[in-house]
Amino acid sequence: MRNHIIMTDPNESKLIASLDGRTDTTALRIKRHLALPDLTKKANSPVKILFDQIINLPRFKDFDLVEFPKIVSVEQNFNLLNTPADHVSRKETDTYYIDAEHMLRTQMTAFWSFYLTDPAVRTRLETEGEIMALAPGIVYRKDEIDRHHFPAFHQIDGLYICKKEKKVITQDDLKAVQLDLASGIFGKGIEYQFLEDNFPYTVESLEMDIKFNGNWLEVNGAGLVNPIVLKNFGLDPDIYNGWAFGFGERLAMIKMAIPDIRILWSDDPRITSQFTDINSTYKEVSKYPPVLRDISFIVDKNVSLNTYFELVRDIAGDLVEEFKLVDTFENAAKFGADKVSYTFRIIYRSLERTLTNEEVNALHEKIRERTAGEFKAVLR
Repeated sequence: MRNHIIMTDPNESKLIASLDGRTDTTALRIKRHLALPDLTKKANSPVKILFDQIINLPRFKDFDLVEFPKIVSVEQNFNLLNTPADHVSRKETDTYYIDAEHMLRTQMTAFWSFYLTDPAVRTRLETEGEIMALAPGIVYRKDEIDRHHFPAFHQIDGLYICKKEKKVITQDDLKAVQLDLASGIFGKGIEYQFLEDNFPYTVESLEMDIKFNGNWLEVNGAGLVNPIVLKNFGLDPDIYNGWAFGFGERLAMIKMAIPDIRILWSDDPRITSQFTDINSTYKEVSKYPPVLRDISFIVDKNVSLNTYFELVRDIAGDLVEEFKLVDTFENAAKFGADKVSYTFRIIYRSLERTLTNEEVNALHEKIRERTAGEFKAVLR
């Protein structure tokens, strides 16, 4: 029988309170992200429709559904999951840190740190010989600006652990799980292939690709639970083994022909009314014209572009469809050896109305001013 398990952390309310008392740019961004809705729970959301389709597959009928805090520790998100100390995902240019020890979760795999340390779950593992769970939810990472990326997005992770005396898990089990997932979304009779993959928390990992609309598409990744991670949670890998999988909301966009990630977040009833089941297909709501502006500037080479994209999102929000790098130029004699010149093309476009030149000009001027002020850039 399925259990709905809500994991909590007493530190979370204290950390949120500390954010409420801060007015720095980092805190304001984090508060804005935490205020976003979790689309895995929102009616008529393509994300909820997709994830519910998976949750309701017969294979997962007895899997626990796990919720856990959006603010986690570095230990829970990275260390216990065997993430290398120099991994790119740990950098401040990729992750939203609240302080040196706490962060917005970057992956739903962080639920292992709550689930596998819960006394009731551990008792079940010992007495019944197996535990199993799904964790759908929202995660956060700094990223570029285009129609396929947003700093908050959604994943669903699955985990199964059992005693080896009950079952020794192999790659064949991974393939069976992945095929069920893909078939549940795209239907039976799909053409598929498995490729080797790599995750810190699994071994013998596989990526599953299917042929969809004539192109190969990555559907999900899965692997056997890494013995190192089992040990990190106090589980003897000579006694226990398991598998895990994960995939994200991008599949909803592909399955339902959604061309712009901002559509997932829209409350426009002309958009939301289109999504009723897994076979829904998005039909464009009269497309509003784009407004293009360029910005060129010289800046230190060590400036992170992901950090710069955050500034653009602060000002223009979801009115920016794409922020595209069109030129990079270095000239040590002209700019200095530690400087670089960038030119970006910004496509401003609303999903719901026509933008005026006046409001775009105002937004663009704010971007120019803060580019010069916060990054000590020389505008060109």
